[in-house]
Amino acid sequence: MKLSKIAQLLGFPVIDDADAEISWLLTDSRSLSFPSGTLFFALKTSRNNGHKYIPELYRQNQRFFVISEILPDFENLTDAVFIQVNDTLQALQTVAAAHRAEFGIPVVGITGSNGKTVVKEWLYQLLHSDFRIVRSPRSYNSQIGVPLSVWPLSESTGMGIFEAGISQTGEMEKLQPIICPTVGIFTNLGDAHQEGFSGLKQKADEKLKLFKEAEVLIYNSDDKLLEIAIMQAKLKAGLFAWGKKPDARLRVLQVVKNGNTTISLKYEKQHFDVEIPFTDDASVENALQCVCVMLYLNYTPEQIAQRLLRLEPVAMRLEVKEGVNGCLIINDTYNSDLNSLNIALNFLNLQATRKNLSRTLVLSDILQSGHTSAELYSMVAELVKNKQINRMIGVGPEISANTSLFETPEKYFFRDTADLLTSPLMREMRNEIILLKGSRSFHFEDLLARLEQTVHETTLDVNLNALVSNLNYFRSKLRPETRVMCMVKAFAYGSGSVEIARTLQNNRCEYLAVAVADEGAELRREGIRVPIVVMNPEKSAFNTIFDNKLEPEIYSFRLLKLFIEAAEKLALTDYPIHIKIDTGMKRLGFEEKDMPELLNLLKNQNQVKVRSVFSHLVGSDNPAFDDFTRGQIELYSRCADVISTSFSHRILRHILNSGGIERFTEYQFDMVRLGIGLYDVSALPGVKLETVCTLKTIILQIRDVKAGETVGYSRVGKLTRDSRIGVIPIGYADGFDRHLSNGAGEVWINGHRARVVGNISMDITMIDLTGIPAEEGDVVEIFGQNITIQEVADKLETIPYEILTSVSRRVKRVYFVD
Repeated sequence: MKLSKIAQLLGFPVIDDADAEISWLLTDSRSLSFPSGTLFFALKTSRNNGHKYIPELYRQNQRFFVISEILPDFENLTDAVFIQVNDTLQALQTVAAAHRAEFGIPVVGITGSNGKTVVKEWLYQLLHSDFRIVRSPRSYNSQIGVPLSVWPLSESTGMGIFEAGISQTGEMEKLQPIICPTVGIFTNLGDAHQEGFSGLKQKADEKLKLFKEAEVLIYNSDDKLLEIAIMQAKLKAGLFAWGKKPDARLRVLQVVKNGNTTISLKYEKQHFDVEIPFTDDASVENALQCVCVMLYLNYTPEQIAQRLLRLEPVAMRLEVKEGVNGCLIINDTYNSDLNSLNIALNFLNLQATRKNLSRTLVLSDILQSGHTSAELYSMVAELVKNKQINRMIGVGPEISANTSLFETPEKYFFRDTADLLTSPLMREMRNEIILLKGSRSFHFEDLLARLEQTVHETTLDVNLNALVSNLNYFRSKLRPETRVMCMVKAFAYGSGSVEIARTLQNNRCEYLAVAVADEGAELRREGIRVPIVVMNPEKSAFNTIFDNKLEPEIYSFRLLKLFIEAAEKLALTDYPIHIKIDTGMKRLGFEEKDMPELLNLLKNQNQVKVRSVFSHLVGSDNPAFDDFTRGQIELYSRCADVISTSFSHRILRHILNSGGIERFTEYQFDMVRLGIGLYDVSALPGVKLETVCTLKTIILQIRDVKAGETVGYSRVGKLTRDSRIGVIPIGYADGFDRHLSNGAGEVWINGHRARVVGNISMDITMIDLTGIPAEEGDVVEIFGQNITIQEVADKLETIPYEILTSVSRRVKRVYFVD
């Protein structure tokens, strides 16, 4: 938009540089990127005044400003262009509304108490292949965020998807013309930001003003108060209700949760099922909002079902970390209201608890709920009781005044966070899952720092969202019906089997595979429910397999006969097994010549039932072995066909591993096995997967060492120059291979590579910091984003598997979900 048009919209006379094209609107002076095409709005709030940042912006070549006052400092800004208005926020909204009016495209407007961001991002995932979509970045749904979200609309845009959030009356009238949605979604009605409204009904009425000009409004008709408000609003929009009521346009007939969620639906006399890779109630509701949008846009039930299978989690501000004394810590300070507390407690329960771990909730005062203190904390206490919290810790004057309402086995209350930090209770937390749920003003980050404190400063950071992203990359190469078995053996390649397995289960991984039965039993104790294959079953572990409903790989006649005998003693029938075919690995498995005898044995018993038949590829990641790989697949296909056609039930077939998925996709059969690919190792050149694991430590000490002196054991680290030597608390006992000593290995610190000096010892390593800006306490990356696992493996002439599995269990794993 031309600067002259903006000035005209704001009622300002003719200005200099009238033909300047404005491409960017700016309200945060720290985010300036393109001065020549940016218009800065100097906003004034109760805590800040954007006008004071104008001189600094001017020094950065910013020249166009919308202001509401003239400061003395502006006098020297000779070639700056100022558009003066009474209210800069109103000016921002006026410009954004005019911009929106230029585009006659479908726009989805989303409001509600919770779920706006997830619905928005899921709609993008579902529709972006058909539309060029502009959507709100992150949670830009405020009086400032909405104008900034809408501004990127252009002639090439096919659809807009925007959130709108309000905290008081009068705000939605300002956002409505900026979004002006054609399709409206009211996600739900809850207590979040209730303080600015007299009640839920008033809040519903205010939010509904967003849909003043909408063509259709999508909502959950099971929410009685919301439906009443919608009916009384008398909107021009057509109503698209979903819910369990018989008169809902999209009727929910059944919801079944079993590792994922299957939803049975009826729409205009059609019955169909959709499946989502999530099991929490919020995700079910969010997915149904998306289904309604797609039906309104004339997508077929088949298209909808196929796309919903590919839904990915939306990054939220949530951290899952291993803490002191066997504790697991869930950090959730995203917002604090009853709905978000409920969601967080559901997440706590979803995290399958370790044996002997109890549930602890640390909750601050809930601010701006709109309820009286007694009403609010009566509801909180009931929620806490229903979620079976073992230990309740309240922080804040309001919650502390309502201690009698809580009926947990243990309860403690503190006036502020400082009191809790100095309490003996902090030292008594052991073997617990601790949910930290607090408003930002209570600074629960101090609690987090204390609870995750450890003497050993070396950690393996595991990005669970990156893991899911990599999973979805490989899924994108598969047919929708192809299943995925994920390998979590060897402590999930060193990254922590329980958290990895839980994440994979929650993201619709159909099978998991472990090396030995004890690994599978541990996952069962942690609540992992999906089928688990044991790749190396032993006779001594048969009882563990049966007790935990694990499924063994069967690779020899001896093992098969022993397992059938063991199942018969327990009077078991049709116990699932997986037949391994040797096609060239020459390790374990039946050969092609064994097929007649194998079929005879399988057909003359009813103790076991073949669930799948599979084989291992030797070198699917290496083009030099492509002919051999195809030979393996041909041999496997013959054997699998013999077995699968000999039985009436369906037998799954799978041979592709991570490299095979990328390079031999046409042979995906019924299922694939994904292992090292989850951890950002690709067989294709140029493919950049997301970094999942980062091994890092800190600098303990820095010292200056003269040329000619030696560093470390055996005096092999002789210095040829005056050097600055850093000491880091990681050694070969942590997984930092000793072959990387004496300059062979490098670490990454503050944007620089630093070589290892001398021998790596058991617990300590020295690095050369000469010429590198570094201080004691700075973070050092051993491998991760900058020094990849593959690079370390190449230096050691080994494979990434070995690097990952070598990380000692004494290294604390820190899990991130954001």
